[in-house]
Amino acid sequence: MPILPRAAHVLSFALALALLSACATPEAQLRTGLVNAGLSKPMATCMARPMAQELSLNQLLKLRSLSKLPETDLRKTSYEQFLRRIRALQDPEIMKVTASAALGCALG
Repeated sequence: MPILPRAAHVLSFALALALLSACATPEAQLRTGLVNAGLSKPMATCMARPMAQELSLNQLLKLRSLSKLPETDLRKTSYEQFLRRIRALQDPEIMKVTASAALGCALG
């Protein structure tokens, strides 16, 4: 096999691995963020999967921005304050998906 096609094959395999790992990363990051926001680990684990599947990458980045607010310790944030911050993102889809995931997980 010539070197150039072999290199292309190796590169495409590495790219495929990177894409596969990127698929799992948003859910794991979201789960960690939800735990840091004060949710229990089981609740955060339950909510992270549907949220990661239903929200776009841009929406997930908007959620991540909540942890960067000045003088904010999300672990000490009440549920109402958390929802207020989510509403402040002005993205009804984020609000809908977050509320739906929370309700689905709470009801089991």
